[in-house]
Amino acid sequence: MKTVTALLTLTLFTVGCTVGPNYKRPSLDVPGGYRGAAPSSEVPAAAAGSNPDQQTSAQPAPQSLADEKWWDVFQDKQLQELIRTALQNNYDVRIAAARILKAQAQLGITRADQLPTLSAGAAAINADIPRTSLTPNTDTSFNVAAASFNWQLDFWGKYRRATEAARANLLAARWAREYVVSTLVSNVAASYFQLRALDLQLEISKRTLAARQESLKLTQTRANGGAATMIDVRQAEQLVATAAENIPDLERRIEQQENYISTLLGNNPGPIARGLPLVQQPRAPEVPAGLPSSLLARRPDIRQAEEQLIAANAYIGVAKAAYYPNISLTANAGYASSALSSLFTGPAGLWAFGGTLMQPIFAGGRIKSGVKYSEAQQQEALLNYRQTIQQAFRGVSDSLIGYRKDREFREYQQQLTDAAQDAARLSEMRYQGGATDYLEVLTNETNAFNAELGLAQAQLNELLELVDIYRNLGGGWQM
Repeated sequence: MKTVTALLTLTLFTVGCTVGPNYKRPSLDVPGGYRGAAPSSEVPAAAAGSNPDQQTSAQPAPQSLADEKWWDVFQDKQLQELIRTALQNNYDVRIAAARILKAQAQLGITRADQLPTLSAGAAAINADIPRTSLTPNTDTSFNVAAASFNWQLDFWGKYRRATEAARANLLAARWAREYVVSTLVSNVAASYFQLRALDLQLEISKRTLAARQESLKLTQTRANGGAATMIDVRQAEQLVATAAENIPDLERRIEQQENYISTLLGNNPGPIARGLPLVQQPRAPEVPAGLPSSLLARRPDIRQAEEQLIAANAYIGVAKAAYYPNISLTANAGYASSALSSLFTGPAGLWAFGGTLMQPIFAGGRIKSGVKYSEAQQQEALLNYRQTIQQAFRGVSDSLIGYRKDREFREYQQQLTDAAQDAARLSEMRYQGGATDYLEVLTNETNAFNAELGLAQAQLNELLELVDIYRNLGGGWQM
């Protein structure tokens, strides 16, 4: 009875003794607002804490674009269908899901180390045993049926720390998948906008080519009638060639872009269905960024980095537990008999119970180096966590600045395009009226064509910055 009491007391001690540091979220330098954010979305620095789970009742967190579902941000129905297909078939997402299953299995393996093992077996043994004072019975065959029990007591918390690390690695794998999803949504949207921009540029080139071919015919007619020179004809031919040379290159880029999008969708290369034109894609004049502190809870890569830090912190406890004794309990019970018919009778019963304690004495510095190694890993994970946060703040600020400046650039580019097109129209009228030569038409037509292509690129850049803002704020993975 005393032995059982002592065993129970020892088992209770195993619950509360855990070596190694407990995880505590490190202090972070969180800015009070994003650089480049609209003045209306800036918040006081006091409202931005370092705890992503903290809620402040006095100052509710302002709305952020990342709080919107991706189908509300990207309202093109065809783009939404492409994103849904990609989320279902994309190989990066499926690989990330497989890694979650692997982490779940690893957690189960690690957690099982905390529990005792029980096994049973049977054996039929033939043996030639010499007669001695200890073995007067020289039977050379006997049968055994027994069960064994083994329990490595987690007195120092080694297996609990390992389970803590495995659980954190599982959460890191889940956040890694969410990051893959967020990146995929942004990549599909950005690639689709790039495709629609190429479509627009091809449309501009073909429309310009048709107009210049018609102008060339009129110039040739005027030259045949003596109202124009061959220089005018050659300059008109230059305009036709300038518009025509863009078309094969744009068609190449369009097909290659379609192939890239098909790969994102998990499909073989093929055509991509279109929805809204580039100029009709919704874009907000101002984008709400929300609190910088909320970024810590929303960005999947930040949450992944923190879970990796938690795992690295737990591994320090695993390494330090090697300094302490290893305590295990073993028990065996069963039957042994030389005759199978009498195997389960009373005299055939046997049992054994015991415990072992093994204390490391000399390991050549292995344990000390193991602790240093785990501490270095923890420092590496900490630095990676801080760096990920810093890069996230920079990404948001860069995209906010880029969106505002690209919008301004697009507005100026629109004015430039309108002026260039009007100048081309006026120069054509002046040439037809004999007030100028065709060189003026050549110059203004070229300027108008380049300005229109530049406007399409400016419209694309504005949309791409919107996609970057959504991704950098941590949007796109919420389903």
